[in-house]
Amino acid sequence: MRIAGIRWTIEESFQAAKGQVGLDHYQVRSWDGWYRHITLAMLALAFLAVLAASQPDGDEAHLPLTMPEIRRLLAALTLTRHRRIEEIPHWSHWRRRHQATARRCHYQRRSQP
Repeated sequence: MRIAGIRWTIEESFQAAKGQVGLDHYQVRSWDGWYRHITLAMLALAFLAVLAASQPDGDEAHLPLTMPEIRRLLAALTLTRHRRIEEIPHWSHWRRRHQATARRCHYQRRSQP
C-alpha cells in the first residue's frame, strides 16, 4: 500500500511538470540537450512548488496562489508588454476571489440534500 501511495505521488509530480513547465516538450537529439532540458524543467517546477508552498493559506474570500497562478503571473510580468504592471496583481486577486466564491457556492450546493 505504501509503495502504491509513493508511486501516485511521483505520477502526480510528473503530470504537474508536464503541464506547468513543459517537461515533455523537448525536441533534442543528444543526451546533453535532453539532460539540460529536463534539468531546467525540474528546476522551474521546484521553484514554482516552493513559491506555492510558501504562500499563506487563503481565507474564505481568496484562494492562495497555486503553481498555475504563479506561472501565469510570472509570464504576464516577463513576457507581455501590453498590460500595465499594476493590472497584473489586480487581475490575479480578482480571479482568486471569484474562484473562492465559486468553490464556496459549489460546496454549499453539494452539501444540501
